[in-house]
Amino acid sequence: MAHEDERSSDSVRLQRKITLLNGVTIIVGGIIGSGIFITPKSVLVHSGSVGVSLIVWTLAGLGSLVGALCYAELGTTIVKSGGDYAYIKEAWGPMLAFVFLWVNVLVLQPSLLAILALTFADYIVYPFYPDPTCHPPQTSLFLTAISCLVLLAAVNSFSVRWTTRVQDVFTFAKISVLIIIIVTGLVRLGKGYTEHFENAFEPIKGIDHTGKIAIAFYAGFFAYGGWHAQHNVINIVCIVISLWRAEVVLVQSEMQLGPGV
Repeated sequence: MAHEDERSSDSVRLQRKITLLNGVTIIVGGIIGSGIFITPKSVLVHSGSVGVSLIVWTLAGLGSLVGALCYAELGTTIVKSGGDYAYIKEAWGPMLAFVFLWVNVLVLQPSLLAILALTFADYIVYPFYPDPTCHPPQTSLFLTAISCLVLLAAVNSFSVRWTTRVQDVFTFAKISVLIIIIVTGLVRLGKGYTEHFENAFEPIKGIDHTGKIAIAFYAGFFAYGGWHAQHNVINIVCIVISLWRAEVVLVQSEMQLGPGV
C-alpha cells in the first residue's frame, strides 16, 4: 500500500533504470574491487603466517556476510536512496545523518576513490616499465588516476544506462581475472606445491607482526567492502525486489569468490 501511494504521488523522482543484472554487478563489482588485488599481501604480512591469514580472511568474510544480510533487510524495509545516510536519518534523526554525510563526502569517499584510482593507475602504467629497478614517475601515476576519475565522473553524469554498462563490463572482467587466479592456484596445489601449508602457522621469517593483527583484519574487511553500494541508488532500481535478489547473489559470491583469493 505504501509503495502504491508513493507511485501515485506527484513528487519528482529519478527513473528506475537499474535492472537485476545491473544491481548484481554493482554489488559484486563493489566487493571485487581493486582492494582484493592489493590487500592479500597486507593480510599475510600483518598476520605473520599463512594459517593465521586464512583465519583472518574467513572471519572477515563472515563479518561482511552479516553486514550484507543486515543491509538486505534494510534495503527492502527503508526504500530510500542514500544508503547509510538514509538509514541513520531514519534511526537517529537528521543531525547525525547530516554529520555523517559531510564526513562521507569530504573524507571517506575521496580517500576511497583515491586509493582505487591509484591502484588502477599502477596496473595501467607499470607494464610500460618492465625493469623492476625502474619505477614509473609519480606524475604519470597521478595523471592516470585523475584521468580515470574524470572519465568515470563524466560517464556517471551523462547516463545511468551507460554507467551500468561500464560497471557490467568491469565486473565480468574482474571476475574472469579472479577465476584465472583461483584456477591457477588449484592447479599448482594439484601438482604438489603445498610447502606453504606444511607449517601453516609458523611465523614468516624476517617479518615483525607483533600487534598487527588488527591491521590484517582491516585489510580483510577493506577487500570485502562494497556490499552496501547499491543502497545508495535504490530508488532507481527497476523492481524493489531486485535488490533482495541481488543481495542473495552477493551472499553466494562472498562465500565463493572472496575467501578463495
